[in-house]
Amino acid sequence: MAHFIDRRLNGKNKSAVNRQRFIRRYKQQIKKAVSDAVSRRSIQDIEQGESVSIPAKDILEPQFHLGKGGHRDLVHPGNDRFVTGEQVERPSGGGQGAGQGDASNQGEGQDDFVFELSRDEYLDILFDDLELPNLQSTQASKLVEMKTFRAGYTADGVPSNINIVRSLQNSLARRVAMQAGKKRELARLEQERHQALMAPEPDAVQLAWLDQQIQSLKTKIGQVPFIDTFDLRYNNFVKRAVPTSQAVMFCLMDVSGSMDQATKEMAKRFYILLYLFLARSYQNVEVVFIRHHTQAKEVDEQEFFYSQETGGTIVSSAIKLMKEILQARYPADQWNIYAAQASDGDNWADDSPLCRQLLEEQILPLVRYYAYIEISQRAHQSLWYQYEHLAQRFPGFAMENIRKADDILPVFRQLFKKQAA
Repeated sequence: MAHFIDRRLNGKNKSAVNRQRFIRRYKQQIKKAVSDAVSRRSIQDIEQGESVSIPAKDILEPQFHLGKGGHRDLVHPGNDRFVTGEQVERPSGGGQGAGQGDASNQGEGQDDFVFELSRDEYLDILFDDLELPNLQSTQASKLVEMKTFRAGYTADGVPSNINIVRSLQNSLARRVAMQAGKKRELARLEQERHQALMAPEPDAVQLAWLDQQIQSLKTKIGQVPFIDTFDLRYNNFVKRAVPTSQAVMFCLMDVSGSMDQATKEMAKRFYILLYLFLARSYQNVEVVFIRHHTQAKEVDEQEFFYSQETGGTIVSSAIKLMKEILQARYPADQWNIYAAQASDGDNWADDSPLCRQLLEEQILPLVRYYAYIEISQRAHQSLWYQYEHLAQRFPGFAMENIRKADDILPVFRQLFKKQAA
């Protein structure tokens, strides 16, 4: 009988199937742990992996065993309470549990099961069942717009596309290949003629033959053209179709003085979740960051999340800047346009109606989806009530209120939940 022993080292992803099965089985517990992690983490490490603790009672497997059948007679010494036929009540308080409670001198405890999620697993669970609403193919799919790109060189082309440097390189290589042997032979014959001339009695017949050969080689060398049609190279261009689905997300964040540090922190957490979601779920989605107080400014990612600039509040400045950027860079017939605006709702009373007008007339007809997030524990301000009219008229306009850090992920998932088919 043969015995086989597998001594190979375990592969890096050998248990990947079991790992994914475990994640699917305890998805609810893991989702809750991930949700709790979002609210307690700093914005710098919000995308790192996570340690998930699952109570031991949740991972216990059911077991079947044979019970003791039949009738049994037991003798309990010191029984002065019960007689034959009476039923014994179950002790109050239940059995001894297990977990991370305080130590006890009775029974044995059992620690919770700790499961480490990698960064990719963490983000997959965090953004499970989410999508950009109303993502559609743009008119580019109908117009089939083509763009020209460089693609090396070709031997055929029009004179305007000729590449002079590459053509001269080919010419030099050809002339070297065709003339090198003849030039070596010419050098040898000239050396031989020189030796014949230095002889005491030069042989006239030999000198005449050498002169004939030298002249013939010079003629052949001279007949090699400096440049030939074979040497010519042209710049090659190919046409590629423009992608049919392009998307841009506008992030408008209020950084005015009414937004205290805690409120700004929650706004940043929301936008970091949004940024990670876009980077994780879609390719080549462009993100435009706009900060505003009394004035709006387009900034990069670093300045958007970490700048300390503040001031008064004029929300319409951000909407006007968004409109300018749309007109300059993102035609609505070629781009899926999205926007997420976060504010505490505090705005000049006469500016809120202007915000509503700008959105109603210039922005909402162009965008696929516009989300307004009000971060405040106070009663709603005038901006919220103005936006309520837009929510009733435009199905692509959504409003949510964040009051504390624990609301961030539920609100985010509500805004970007996958739509039913």
